[in-house]
Amino acid sequence: MLYIKNGTIIDPVKDVLYEADLRIEEGKIAEILPHKKGEREQSLDGIPRECVLDAGGLMVAPGLADTHVHFRDPGFTYKEDIYSGAEAAKRGGFTQIVLMANTKPPVDNEETLSYVLSKGEETGIHIASCVNVTRRMEGKELVDMEGLASAGAAGFTDDGIPLMDQNLVKEAMERAAKLGKPISFHEEDPEKIVNNGIHAGRASAFYQVGGSPREAEISLIKRDLELALVTGAEVVIQHISTREGVELVRQAKAKGAHVHAEATPHHFTLTQDAVIEKGTLAKMNPPLREEEDRLAIIEGLKEGVIDLIATDHAPHSKAEKEKPVTEAPSGIIGLETALSLGIRELVNKGYLSYGELIHRMSTAPCRLYGCPGGRIEEGAPADLVLFADRETWVVSDFASKSCNSPFIGQELPGVVYAAICDGKVVYQKKRRQEEQTLNGGNVE
Repeated sequence: MLYIKNGTIIDPVKDVLYEADLRIEEGKIAEILPHKKGEREQSLDGIPRECVLDAGGLMVAPGLADTHVHFRDPGFTYKEDIYSGAEAAKRGGFTQIVLMANTKPPVDNEETLSYVLSKGEETGIHIASCVNVTRRMEGKELVDMEGLASAGAAGFTDDGIPLMDQNLVKEAMERAAKLGKPISFHEEDPEKIVNNGIHAGRASAFYQVGGSPREAEISLIKRDLELALVTGAEVVIQHISTREGVELVRQAKAKGAHVHAEATPHHFTLTQDAVIEKGTLAKMNPPLREEEDRLAIIEGLKEGVIDLIATDHAPHSKAEKEKPVTEAPSGIIGLETALSLGIRELVNKGYLSYGELIHRMSTAPCRLYGCPGGRIEEGAPADLVLFADRETWVVSDFASKSCNSPFIGQELPGVVYAAICDGKVVYQKKRRQEEQTLNGGNVE
């Protein structure tokens, strides 16, 4: 068993905070014991000391869930592998990960899917995986969607490569709808892009390149939202970056489309100015855009138009990111900074409550992908994150194999002290005032 005492519970379903103890047995939340007025601690009679975790001064929330992650395994494990990626996830407070399928070989067959899922089972957290929409990610022929769904696919995506064949996209949506699986789209029309990863505006002018115009995203979002209305599929617009894209999602939801949208922490935090300042460390697809776009994304999160916060954790080697800006790959790592950026940019600035933040980082993604967790209720899975929202840390070393982050050197709020999955402590950071840590935790 495990007994967590003195924590401040974040309930993202009811959007409330309250003080309580949690008794955990057999991987489930067996009992929630709210503190009575004027009484700080519950009686711990009969509970072994080694089973007690003191969360005094800490927030206790459902374990975070990221449904857009690249662990580069198989094929690019010098950047990241499933084990190192899982350690980065734990350190960031994530207990549920949904992987993208653009590996080498791609996850377009049952053998590769089985490899990924089997390796994920060894990490101590929940690792699910999407599979590709098209064979070899070539955009020409659909995979065996039915067979892969039966083999355990969480959803479908060719993330990294936009799908340009409208008829094929429609058929894929129809089949995903019948299977009850989400289908996600990378919305960038390559015919409109001269150099990807850099916004066609002040940033592209600085580097004297063509860049990626906002129309490249807007046109494909518009097409796919129209198809979503026709097919009834659960469609995810990935890593939205434009204010026009947010408005299109708003309109589609109002019409009854089963559409969801992702916002990345970097898109609600940074603008194209970061690319000018940080170079390739802030190069990503779709690119960082203008301040008006950043604010529109925050407004979309506030309204619930954007219902998912996903990192698009994209590790690359130092050598790759040191290439010239037009040659370096796009993408940044994000698992270890996501919660802190959400606290700093969304909660501390008054846009979201803690309940709303955790809903977008845990409850909503778990619901969409049918994953365990996302709530703190008696009988619910004991997947939890414990963090100190008012303590700060400086971004420096990473559990990830890669360090391609534009946030290096920044002081951020929100220190993750423990991640618990299925009632087991899978990550634990020693608190300054403590001399002992819970048995079984991985202590920093």
